[in-house]
Amino acid sequence: MTKSAQSSDALQFVWRRFLRIFPGFWAVLLVGAFIVGPIYWMLEGHALGAYFGFGPGSPWAYLYTNALLNIGQYQIWDIWSATTPYGLAGNGGPINGSIWTLVYEFTCYLLIAGLLFFLVLKRAKVLVPIIAACFLLLQVVNLLSGEGTGSSEAARIVPYLGSYWPTNFGLIFFLGATLAIYADRVPYSNWLGAGAGLVSLVTLRFGGFNTLGYFTTAYFVLFLAARLPKLFQRVGARNDYSYGVYLYGWIIEQVLAYAGVNRWGYVPYVFLSLVGAGACAVVSWHLVEKQALKLKDVGPGVGFAGIATAARSMANRRRREEGDLPASQPVEPRAQPAEPRETSA
Repeated sequence: MTKSAQSSDALQFVWRRFLRIFPGFWAVLLVGAFIVGPIYWMLEGHALGAYFGFGPGSPWAYLYTNALLNIGQYQIWDIWSATTPYGLAGNGGPINGSIWTLVYEFTCYLLIAGLLFFLVLKRAKVLVPIIAACFLLLQVVNLLSGEGTGSSEAARIVPYLGSYWPTNFGLIFFLGATLAIYADRVPYSNWLGAGAGLVSLVTLRFGGFNTLGYFTTAYFVLFLAARLPKLFQRVGARNDYSYGVYLYGWIIEQVLAYAGVNRWGYVPYVFLSLVGAGACAVVSWHLVEKQALKLKDVGPGVGFAGIATAARSMANRRRREEGDLPASQPVEPRAQPAEPRETSA
């Protein structure tokens, strides 16, 4: 994301991130509310007409409450609350329990857009690792205070960070941003790659993954991306199904659990979940996400410079129509090229 920001202005970056996130997100909300919801409402013995009522817990509330990424309603009525293992464990029956992380992701995009707008990414890029270091410090504060989820001890230092997750995701994101900003200075070594992979495994097993492990895993993933055969670089090169797998994974898992597939064992359950989510991701990419991205250079996609040029053109056209400019005067006069200088042989 930071690499993308470096090749655009703040307006273009936000517009393109909006197109990448929101259309697919809104589509999965509609699928949950008007395809999955009605089917399982009736399978659980209710009349279809009652499903489309209004008020809290309704499919309409599910749509407008969640539309801006901040998930305020997970369930639609009581669907799946008593018919899936997750619901029977006392967790309710979320239609899509994975999408809660998107608001944190998009907030990080907005932070990057702010840094881009104030030219930090070009003229003061050292602030990016400083921000990452601040998130690391807050992460350590949370972990030492025993806060792994829920309320955050770091909120006493930074009130905005009212829970553990902004700190955790902020650290991950700005670690990646730092690697992007200083990509030309990151050493590339087989020994470092192997060591980073080993440290990542050790921290996963014995602790420390939420601090040191984030650093080593980030390096290890980038090392693999550069070291694996070229065949692996074709993954996602033309069609990016990753977001669709994320959006539809939970729904497919719950549908399979409702049918009792989870009792077949972990491996077949996970495999069929990936197959189902992958199929939905293909449809989501080609019908929604890819189509939305075709608008990336439209409207705000032209950026501040494009909007300024269009505004000047409109102003000059209006002045011509009012007679303030000669009709033959060009709208956007171009500077004459400099005369070439003679150089010695």
